[in-house]
This record gives sequence, C-alpha cells and structure tokens, in this order.
Amino acid sequence: MKIEIIQGDITKEETGAIVNAANPALAGGGGVDGAIHRAAGPELLEACRKIIAEIGKCPPGEAVITDGFRLKSRYVIHTVGPVWHGGIRGERELLENCYRNCMRLAGENGIESVSFPNISTGVYGFPKQEAARIVGAFFKGLADNDSSSVKTIRFVCFDRENYTLYRTEFGYD
Repeated sequence: MKIEIIQGDITKEETGAIVNAANPALAGGGGVDGAIHRAAGPELLEACRKIIAEIGKCPPGEAVITDGFRLKSRYVIHTVGPVWHGGIRGERELLENCYRNCMRLAGENGIESVSFPNISTGVYGFPKQEAARIVGAFFKGLADNDSSSVKTIRFVCFDRENYTLYRTEFGYD
C-alpha cells in the first residue's frame, strides 16, 4: 500500500474515493464537509438525505458511501469523526473506527485509491498531533496486514500544521 501526504484541496482529487469528514446528519455544513457538498453538487445532498431517511443519524466512527457526482472521484465515503471532550469519551477509538470503516467500505466497493482529510482536527477540536499519531499507527499496521483492493492512500492536508505532523508521523521528514 502506497501512502502519500500532500497539502491541498480534497475536492480536486482524482481518485477512487474521497473521504468526507461529515456531520451526523450528512447535511453539509462548514469545513471540508461543506466544500465537498458544494463541489459535488445538489445530488450529493439528496443521496445523503436518502441514507439518513433509512438509517437515521450517522454516529461517530461509522461511515457510509455515495457516488461522487460532480467531483473527480467516483465515490464519497462519509464518516463522522468524534468531537474532542478531553479524551474521556472514547474519542481515540472513535477516530480509529472512522479510518477502519472507510477502509472497509473502500474494500467492499473495490476502490483502489482513497484520499482522506484530517478527520476531527478542525471544529471538532481533536488535537492534531494526537490524531496524526492514531492515524499513523492504524495505517502502518494496516499496510503490514491488509489484502484489500486499496493500493494508494493519500492524506490531503488543508493546513500546514497537519501536513507537517503527518509527514513526520509517516517518516517523510
């Protein structure tokens, strides 16, 4: 499995799937979630509404998949990251579950490349360094044991701090 780390705009990714750091209602909003919904067009919101009508809210750590519509990626995998409460409400495990469930959906759908944002490190307040450590440990273990269809993982960091932390965590600096 190839791991790449870039700084940029995830909505511009030409990949099998981009991951959306969604809210529980899958309704768009601010940050990366709003940017993905704007770039994908109104069809994405309609697809998300259908999912919510079937399952109710999407809980933290879980993931669902939709088409990419007007994006350059074929799919969008929506995952709800945990809101940071000082680490006392299972936030670390929930964050790892976000990545685990995204990878599960990618494998189930034969997706070969997935681009991830930095889940929960914006308005949800997850400490960036702690998130980078969790993500690094998860993907290093996955790379050693994974037999899924996913061949390329790209972390698309919006800000310089996350970019630097991820490059350090994965040994690129």
